[in-house]
Amino acid sequence: MNVSQPALPTLAGVEHRDVWVRGVRLHVAESGEGPPLILLHGWPQHWWCWRHLIPRLAERFRVLAPDLRGWGWSDAPPGDYAKSAFADDVLALLDVEGLERARVIGHDWGGYAAFLLALSHPERVERLVALDIPPPWRGKAHAGQLATPLFLSYQLVLATPGLGTRTLTAGNRFVRTVIRAGSGRGANWSDAELDVYADVLRDPARAAASSACYRTFLLRELPATLRGAHRPSELDVPTLIVMGAASPVQRVAAPQPSHNLRVERIRGAGHFLPEEAPERVLELALPFFAG
Repeated sequence: MNVSQPALPTLAGVEHRDVWVRGVRLHVAESGEGPPLILLHGWPQHWWCWRHLIPRLAERFRVLAPDLRGWGWSDAPPGDYAKSAFADDVLALLDVEGLERARVIGHDWGGYAAFLLALSHPERVERLVALDIPPPWRGKAHAGQLATPLFLSYQLVLATPGLGTRTLTAGNRFVRTVIRAGSGRGANWSDAELDVYADVLRDPARAAASSACYRTFLLRELPATLRGAHRPSELDVPTLIVMGAASPVQRVAAPQPSHNLRVERIRGAGHFLPEEAPERVLELALPFFAG
């Protein structure tokens, strides 16, 4: 099955270039001048999920929004797509760009990778804002864990060899459904908006990357988290988690404040905070980055 790469969406004031890190070509969207700020998207998205935030952030920062390997317009090489690989790519990107330290905003898997980067290389991350993703350590039991089987159902589909790839390459319905199901009631997605993400994932290599990403999480990373691979006391980077109060992630795993970790919730918002509640995200992130 041959699927041509969809056209790159445009955003005023944003330039696009390719950067080679660890043998992989990453597409990077860039805007603004000032202290560096890295934006890391999650699944099933790419750099365009930051379109409502970039113009405001670029007034104060040099914003770099890479597509993670396997997604968007970056290379999608074979591999297990461990989240530590995403973190290592970001570290390499900082090196290539000559950046000693940067602020980071990460959503979903981008937020998970940002946590791993902050834990392993705290000297490179000045401050971290994680959007609707719990930290990579085991939290307290939560009543919403009764919803875990439903929450994991789409992950199991994606993680299953063969089935995950076929589901994404067959059409756009799966991605549309997942995004709408994870959003708050006030979200009003058009099919055209959702297809900016779904169309890219119909490429077999990118569909395979998505499948590997979830398979690695369920088989290796989630068990490691439950065994206590990381602990709150290890976090040396000032971090703000912003959860959507109506997000399925919040219902399954409600993060709690801890060492260097503050938690805020946005009422009525679901999982896709950069698009559902961009103004509120900015209201929380900008003062936090100011220190």
